[in-house]
Amino acid sequence: MLFPSDCSFYKYVLKNGYRIHPISQKLLDETIKHPMRKMAASADEVAFFQFLLPLIQAKKVIEIGVFTGLTTLGMAFALPDDAKIVGLDVSEEYVNIGRPFWKEANVDHKIDIKIGLALESLDQLIANNELDSYDFIFIDADKSNYINYYEKSLQLIRKGGVIAIDNTLWSGQVGDESITSTTLTSIREFNNHVKDDSRITFVVLTVCDGVTLVKKN
Repeated sequence: MLFPSDCSFYKYVLKNGYRIHPISQKLLDETIKHPMRKMAASADEVAFFQFLLPLIQAKKVIEIGVFTGLTTLGMAFALPDDAKIVGLDVSEEYVNIGRPFWKEANVDHKIDIKIGLALESLDQLIANNELDSYDFIFIDADKSNYINYYEKSLQLIRKGGVIAIDNTLWSGQVGDESITSTTLTSIREFNNHVKDDSRITFVVLTVCDGVTLVKKN
């Protein structure tokens, strides 16, 4: 997170910056109890995607890294009834936490989960000739594969479609070269890769832990 949990400014945003559906709140409360809760997107980030998806008239979405499905649920609320989210995750256990909430919200018919390695699932979508057909792709998985996820996503996203990549500022540590780790190296390499990519237009937002938005030219 870019802002500490006790930051009065961020507390204000979390309280007054958006509305959260009661079922999303229940899943958020359940997610917060999980020992791996830091893997989840923040509520303000989910609200941002809920605002964004109708603006780009999204109907076909890929989520790379589902965890408990908090973001999945938020996006499903924002999509029309005939939309589809393809959720990719390696853990059935994590995904099963969200399933009852998707069902309670009556959005489970919009969600298609594929359990397995995300790169292989993306390759299958490419092999199924789904190139240039998705409106929005959210990448929030292992950072070592960010460039690989991004390159495959560029094949699947339509012209004018948006790819969102999470954690690209990594608690603000990306700018401090004295801090090194395998994860930080992967994120810095990814950020440079995007910056130098003439195929896209992009912006980095200080939402949650840093969100990069990429539009395919």
